[in-house]
Amino acid sequence: MRKHTVLMRTAAAALATVLAASYPTAANAADAGGRTARVANLPAGTQRPTSEVLLSIGQGQLVTLPTGIANVWTSNPTVADVYVSNPRQIHLFGKDAGEATVFATTASGQVVYATNVRVNQNITSLDKMLKLAFPDAQIAVTTAGQLAVLTGTIGSPEDSAAAERLVLTALNPGVNVSDPAAALKMGVINRLKTATPLQVNLQVRIAEVSRDLVKEIGNNLLTRDQTGGFLFGVAQGRNFGSIGNADISKFPTVPASNFFPGATGTIPINPATGLPVNPANPGTLYNFDKLGQGAGKTSIALAGRLFGIDVASALDLAETEGLVSTLANPNLTALSGETASFLAGGEIPIPLAQGLGQIGVEYKQYGVSLAFTPTVLADGRISMRVRPEVSELSTTGSVTLNGFQIPALTTRRAETTVELGSGQSFMIGGLLQNKHFDQIDKAPGVGDIPILGALFRSTRFRHSETELVIIITPYLVRPTNGAIPLPTDGYKSATDAARVLMGKNFTGESGVQRPLPTMAPPQVQSAGQPVSQATPLLQAPAKSADRKTDAAPAPGFSLK
Repeated sequence: MRKHTVLMRTAAAALATVLAASYPTAANAADAGGRTARVANLPAGTQRPTSEVLLSIGQGQLVTLPTGIANVWTSNPTVADVYVSNPRQIHLFGKDAGEATVFATTASGQVVYATNVRVNQNITSLDKMLKLAFPDAQIAVTTAGQLAVLTGTIGSPEDSAAAERLVLTALNPGVNVSDPAAALKMGVINRLKTATPLQVNLQVRIAEVSRDLVKEIGNNLLTRDQTGGFLFGVAQGRNFGSIGNADISKFPTVPASNFFPGATGTIPINPATGLPVNPANPGTLYNFDKLGQGAGKTSIALAGRLFGIDVASALDLAETEGLVSTLANPNLTALSGETASFLAGGEIPIPLAQGLGQIGVEYKQYGVSLAFTPTVLADGRISMRVRPEVSELSTTGSVTLNGFQIPALTTRRAETTVELGSGQSFMIGGLLQNKHFDQIDKAPGVGDIPILGALFRSTRFRHSETELVIIITPYLVRPTNGAIPLPTDGYKSATDAARVLMGKNFTGESGVQRPLPTMAPPQVQSAGQPVSQATPLLQAPAKSADRKTDAAPAPGFSLK
């Protein structure tokens, strides 16, 4: 500590000169050698300060004491200094930001004055400067040590960032606050909030095109041979028909003597030919009962006797070409920092085995869903965690349990965190898939024989191409003051007469298209200005070169 000897004045000029030499002022004491007192040299029984003095840098305060003093101590002369004008008056001066302790004692060591001096930046000048720069904002500046805290409300994130830079520049003269590596004397904590909470509307476009080509050639063969009392057959492929004996139970009968003189009894005759039929060998019946089985299949069947063997064959030919286009465009709006979710679809029950033979049910969501958490950053850019998903029921991969078919789900999903400006678009996901599939079913050995082996094998070829793109576009929006056009505007149910006579299911205004919600181009609007429709507030701003830190994204989400 620096020890100052009090200047004692009396009415006698000579005595005053002697006293001045023995008790110099604070300024003179520094010139006389700048003697610094240690804590151990403080008077015995030194007490803690009981008061506090708040000063700005460059300001001073006069303190009148109840009795005369002989000594004054300051713990940090670089922060607060003391000037003694007479034994009952001292002047406290703020020199730099920080804290110091000041003691004043009598010659006998009695503490007359003890206080903490806290020196801060000139808050009054900062308040005036912010008021001139942002007249519509309510900003309060509070300093604590080497930090300044900004609280209150402001019009927009851009104004909040500008106010922070302004205060940083004022508190750190001569320092380039735009340089992230700059050594700052005082920092700023920005706790300003926008007067109107910012809302983010997210538009998601999920576009998918899938092309599928399938070619299939399948040969099905069935033979029967009853030579020598044995029944022998060969089968290949699917069950397309059957080979059996002709049914003569409904054939008409005539006396056998009509065809064989001297014969007795009756025999059946074939109504088509009028000839008798031997009951022991009635002939062969070929039946094709499952031709063309399967979607898009064409079957060519052939039956007869070959080398004394009954033969039936069916050739399946199929070629399928499909093109599927999927477009989903969900929209969702949420406050900055809040999580929102959207689902247009349904839930399917999934049976689950439980204890003691019990079966529970769990529901799985499907359809078009969207969940996202936006955070508007200080420079107007938007950081968000987004998860779009499109799923649909599919028989591919389904499971059958106890006669019940549980469908599978075909899902297209993306989950990521991105940062972009209002009105800007970003492709967050994409897929380009090309698949080939070849399959040959044949009888071992026989299927490898040239030409003849074609009767014992089937081939299947499949080529699939899929292209998927997911694009997101966020907008800063405000609520509308007017009515929003709805897709149902102009819709009218048809009357019974119009439904029966005209074949109409609905009627509406003639020649009028139903109104659709629209999104105007991005435009800049000042904070607090009323907006008549839900349009984007800000254009996509360029990334600020002097931006040091951004608001951290809000916690994400997890849909299960």
